[in-house]
Amino acid sequence: MSTRPWIVDDDLWALIEPLLPPWPTRSPGPRPVADRLCLQGILYMLCNDIAWQLLPPEPGFGSGQTCWRRLERWQQAGVFDQLHRILLAELNAAGRLDWSRARVDGSHIRAKKRGSRHTGPSPVDRRKTGSKHHPICDGRGTPLKVITTAANVNDVTRTLALVDGIPPVAGRPGRPRRRPEALLGDKGYDSNPNRDELRKRRILPVISRKGAPNIKDMGKLRYVVEQTFALLHQFKRLAVRWERRTELHDALVSLACSLICRRRLNKPEP
Repeated sequence: MSTRPWIVDDDLWALIEPLLPPWPTRSPGPRPVADRLCLQGILYMLCNDIAWQLLPPEPGFGSGQTCWRRLERWQQAGVFDQLHRILLAELNAAGRLDWSRARVDGSHIRAKKRGSRHTGPSPVDRRKTGSKHHPICDGRGTPLKVITTAANVNDVTRTLALVDGIPPVAGRPGRPRRRPEALLGDKGYDSNPNRDELRKRRILPVISRKGAPNIKDMGKLRYVVEQTFALLHQFKRLAVRWERRTELHDALVSLACSLICRRRLNKPEP
C-alpha cells in the first residue's frame, strides 16, 4: 500500500459519492463534516489498529465519533456492499474474474474487546476470544464474499452460506453471474450433504475427504486463498477485530474487499 492509503482520490470518490445517502435539506445543529473527509477518516482507521477516540485531528477527518457514526449510517444504507458489487462487475467486464473455480477457507483473528458479537473461544488458545473470517474467492484470489463468525465455528457449516452469499455480478451480456463452476476446499469442508447441495446448484465440489489422501495438486491451489487472507489482513483493523458490532466489522470488511478489487482493476495485466 502507499504511504497514505487513506487518501480518497477523485476516481474512488466518483464511485462512492452517488451511493451515499443524502443529508436532510434542513438538519438541526452545525453543518456536518464533509463525507469525503469522513471517508478518509474511516480509511485511516481501517489501516491502523487504534481506538476510534485516538483518530488524529490534524488531517481534518473530524472526530473519531463523527467518523464512527458516518460508518454506521453508511453501513445501514448498504454503501460498502454496493461498492464491492460495482467493482466486481467492472472486473468481470474486463475478464479479470476466474469463474472456473472458487476457493473457501477460514482464518482466526483475535478480538480486541470482550463482549463482541460473534466471538468465541479460539481453538488455538481457549482462554482468548476471537472471530473467524470465512472468505470465498475466485480462481485468482479476488474476494467475492466474506462472512464473520465466532472463532469456534466449524468451516464446514459456512460452505453453503458463502456460495449463496456471492452477490449477482454483472458486467457481461446476459444474466448476472453468481455461481463458480467448481468449489475447492480442504478436509475441513468434508460433508456429503454439502456436496449434494453444491451439485444441485450446478457446482462441482472438489473437496478432500478426511482419512484419504489429499486431492492431487490441491496444495498448489491453496496459495490463492492464502493470498486473499494476506490482502485482507494487511488492513490492520481486520487482522485484529476492534468492533463489538459484527455489522460494523463486516462493513469494514466490504470496504477492504472493494479496495482490493479496485487495486486489481487498476493493475495492468501481465
